[in-house]
Amino acid sequence: MKSELKFKRRASVKALGCRLNQYEILAMEGKLRDYGYRIVPFGQEAELGVINTCTVTNEADAKSRNAIRKFTTKNPESITVVVGCYSQISADQIAMMDGVDYVIGNQDKLNFLDYLSDEKPRFPVIVKDRIGREDFRLGFATETNFEQRANLKIQDGCDFMCSFCVIPFARGRARSREWSDLFEEAKMMIKKGVRELILTGVNIGTYSSESTSFLHLLNKLSSLKGLDRLRISSIEPTTIPEEIFDWMEDPDHPLMPFLHVPLQSGCNEVLKKMRRKYRIEELKEFFERARCSIQDLCIGTDIMVGFPGETINSFQRTCQVLKDIRFAYCHVFTYSERANTPAAKRSDHVPMKERRNRSFLLRQLSSFQKKAFYGEQIGRNFRVLLENPKNGFYQGYTDHYVKVVIPEKPLGLANELVNVRLKNVMSEHVEGELI
Repeated sequence: MKSELKFKRRASVKALGCRLNQYEILAMEGKLRDYGYRIVPFGQEAELGVINTCTVTNEADAKSRNAIRKFTTKNPESITVVVGCYSQISADQIAMMDGVDYVIGNQDKLNFLDYLSDEKPRFPVIVKDRIGREDFRLGFATETNFEQRANLKIQDGCDFMCSFCVIPFARGRARSREWSDLFEEAKMMIKKGVRELILTGVNIGTYSSESTSFLHLLNKLSSLKGLDRLRISSIEPTTIPEEIFDWMEDPDHPLMPFLHVPLQSGCNEVLKKMRRKYRIEELKEFFERARCSIQDLCIGTDIMVGFPGETINSFQRTCQVLKDIRFAYCHVFTYSERANTPAAKRSDHVPMKERRNRSFLLRQLSSFQKKAFYGEQIGRNFRVLLENPKNGFYQGYTDHYVKVVIPEKPLGLANELVNVRLKNVMSEHVEGELI
C-alpha cells in the first residue's frame, strides 16, 4: 500500500503500554498522514486500524486483545493491523482473532505500510523477522503532530536479561538509534514548537552510537537552540552517570531535576533472584549523593510485587525502603508469569490473591508518599510548562515533575513557561495560581 493509495481514507490508531509505544504510534500517525490518511479517534469508523500492543504482563496481553476486538467489532470490513511486542511474542495467537489481517513484529512495525495491500487478505499475514542488533535509523514523517512535551526515541532492546522480563525477546537486544538520525528529529520537533524532550527507550542509559555515549548525547541535545527542557524517562540505576547531577542543579541548564529509577524490590535476596545488578545499600548511597547535589530532586520508581520467593518479610522490607529513600511516587506492578522466562519456571510462586493484596497496600503507601511530596511544595513558586487547556483548566509540570492545574485564565498560555505558586494538594495534582 504505497503511493497509489494517496486518497482520504480514515485511519484509527491505538498505543498500549510504555512511552516507547506512545512515541511509535505518533510516528505511525505521521506516516499515515504522509500517505493521505485522515486520523480519527480510536473506536470510530475507519478503513484502517493499527494497534501497537504491549506484552509486559498478562494484563497487558488482555488489554491488547480488548483493543483489537474494539476496532474489529466496529469495523468488520476494514483492514486491521496489529503490531508491537505482543505481535512479536504471540503472533499466531493474534492471527487467530476474528478480523485481524496483519500481524507485524517490532522489527518491521514502523514500515507496516510496505506490507499492506489495498484489500483485506484472504488469510492473516504474519511478518515477524528476527530483530537485528545493529544501530538503527527511524527517520521521521513530515506530518507528525507533537504536543508541547514530546517523547524522543533514542534506543531499543535490552541486554540485562532480568529473570522475569520478556522484553529482550519482544524488542530484541540493546541497540541504539544513530546519533545523526535522532538529532535531526529533535531539531524538527523543536521547529514544530516542542519545548520539552523526554528521552525514551527500553534501557536508555546504555545508549552508544557513532562514538556518542548517553552522557555525550545529553550534552549535545542540551545545546539545541529553542529547547527549554530535557527530561530523562525511566533509566536503570547502574547506568546513570553522576556527571549529570551538576546539570540538573543548574537552573539555566535544560536537563530537569527528575529521575525515574526502577527499583523492582527493596530486598536483596529478591533482587538476586530477579538478576538485578545492584544491592539496596548501593542505591541508598547513590540517591543520598543525588539529593545532596540536586535541590528539589524528584525521584520515582517501579516496584514489582509478588515475585516468586517474595515472603511477607521481603515485602515489608520493600515498603520500608520506599520510605527510607523517600521516593515521590511508585508505579506498582503485580508479578505476572511470562512464558520462557526463568522466573516463570520457579516453584515458589506467591498466590495471586496475596500478590494483589500486597499491590493494594503498596499503592496506598505510594499515594501517601506522593501527597507528602506534593505537600512539601505548597506555598512555593515554580516554573510550569502549560499544556493545551481542557475543560477550562491548564495543566503542566514543574521542573521537578509536580503535576499542576490552574484555571484557563488568561487565555492563550498553552506551550508557555509561566511562574506558578502551588496552593492545594489534590489526589493526583496540585492546584496553583499564576504569579
